Amino acid sequence: MRRSNLLRGIALASIAALALGAAACGKSKEADGGGGGDDKTITIGYVSWDEAIAASNLWENILEEKGYDVELKNIEPGLLFQGLADGNVDFFLDGWLPQTHADYWATYGEKLEKVGVWYDNASLSIAVPEYVDVTSLKDLAANADKFNGEIIGIEPGAGLTTATKEKVIPTYGLEGKLDLKTSTTTAMLAALDGAIAKQEPIVVTLWHPHWAYAKYQLKDLEDPDGTLGAAEEVTTIARQGFGADQPEITAMLQKFKMDDTQLGTLEDLTLNKYKDDPAKGVEEWLAANPEFVSGLG
Repeated sequence: MRRSNLLRGIALASIAALALGAAACGKSKEADGGGGGDDKTITIGYVSWDEAIAASNLWENILEEKGYDVELKNIEPGLLFQGLADGNVDFFLDGWLPQTHADYWATYGEKLEKVGVWYDNASLSIAVPEYVDVTSLKDLAANADKFNGEIIGIEPGAGLTTATKEKVIPTYGLEGKLDLKTSTTTAMLAALDGAIAKQEPIVVTLWHPHWAYAKYQLKDLEDPDGTLGAAEEVTTIARQGFGADQPEITAMLQKFKMDDTQLGTLEDLTLNKYKDDPAKGVEEWLAANPEFVSGLG
């Protein structure tokens, strides 16, 4: 999954100063006179994860409607955290804590601010369509034939793939009964879509948050032995001093919350229907959810 090998950014620390010149803003807020309360220029850093893309485009729209000049910067996780610590990035909406980004927080946390948690069920899963009569991972071995002996997975190097191979399969006695078929996330979703269209059984590796939960009727299989780990919180992380410099934005971000349906429909619009112009997806989503922005104050 995309969460795999996140720590590679730490290894790049020695070249980060050079890389940030191109990847982030090119100059720190302090060097630019400090991003005080009158500063209407905001840089949002994001990584290429579905919820990060959707949420970042959403906040670009929200802040631009309030008169801010917003710049989105797609940056590799390690460099993004250093950019926040150096003041080159104002905030990042997709910090996974306490586990996934723990090392980055340990390295840079003293120079960062936790603004607020906006999604509290970030987790790995093995899922089936709602119509499939299986409820737990411990039931898969006895139903292997139903799934043609396959779990449909994603990229071979993904963290979810590793967890499935090294923990799920041996723990629940699936060796020789269900093989993990890896390829790409796109291929997995295509297989899921095809199976649902035909009302056929299928079991896939998936995660929360993901738009598939909004588009399809799915259920996560129970994991009584905890092989896929505990849920995490998606946290907004800002540069040091951001709260004092931008109290209006900070107050809004602290009120920012999304549930699975809200985030799933936003992701579907920005990543699927309007994948070449996610801003249009945000506009359509906000038109369908007019109370959302007013709830932020």
